[in-house]
Amino acid sequence: MHSKLDRRKKYTRMVLKESLMKLLKDKSISTVTVKEICVFADINRSTFYSHYMDQFDLLNQIEEEIIEDMNATLTAYNHNQDDEALQMTEKIVEYVAQNSDVCATLFSEHGDSNFKKRVMMVASEHTVENWSSLYPIDSEISEYVSIFAVSGSIHVLENWLKNGMDKSPKEIAEIINNLTNKGLSYLQ
Repeated sequence: MHSKLDRRKKYTRMVLKESLMKLLKDKSISTVTVKEICVFADINRSTFYSHYMDQFDLLNQIEEEIIEDMNATLTAYNHNQDDEALQMTEKIVEYVAQNSDVCATLFSEHGDSNFKKRVMMVASEHTVENWSSLYPIDSEISEYVSIFAVSGSIHVLENWLKNGMDKSPKEIAEIINNLTNKGLSYLQ
C-alpha cells in the first residue's frame, strides 16, 4: 500500500512539473497561476497544495533538483586532469540533452533569471577552485575569468538547445572544454 502511495505521489509531482514547464514555454512564472497548472495537469487544487505552496515553490523544486544533479556531477570529477574535465563537461551536456525541454524552458526568457545565476554560481565554485591549481590566476581577476568561462559555456548550451541540439553532446563538450581551456587559440 505504501509503495502505491509513493508511486501516486511521484506521478502527481511529475505531471505538475510537466504542466508548469509547458506553461512556461509561453508565459513567465509571474503570470502562471496554480489554477492553470491544475487544469493543465488534470489535478485538483487541493492535491497541488498538498505538494507545493504555490507555482513559485513548484518552480523552485524543479530548479533545486537540477542544481543538485549538477553539483553531484561536478563533484564526481577531478577538473585538474584534462580527460576528466572533458568527461565532466560531457556528462553535464548529456544531462542537459536528456532534460532538454526543462533546461531550454528554464534558460528561456520565461524562466527564472535567478536560476541561470545559480547555475553559474555552482559552476564557478567548481571551476575557480580547480583552475587555481592548474593556472596561476591572479585572485583579483579570478572572478572575471570564471564569469567569462561559465557564462560563455551556458550561452553555448542555450544556443545548442535553440538549434535543436544539432551537434552531439560529445562535440559540444569538446567545444566548451577547448574554448574554456585554450580560448580562441584552439581554433588555429
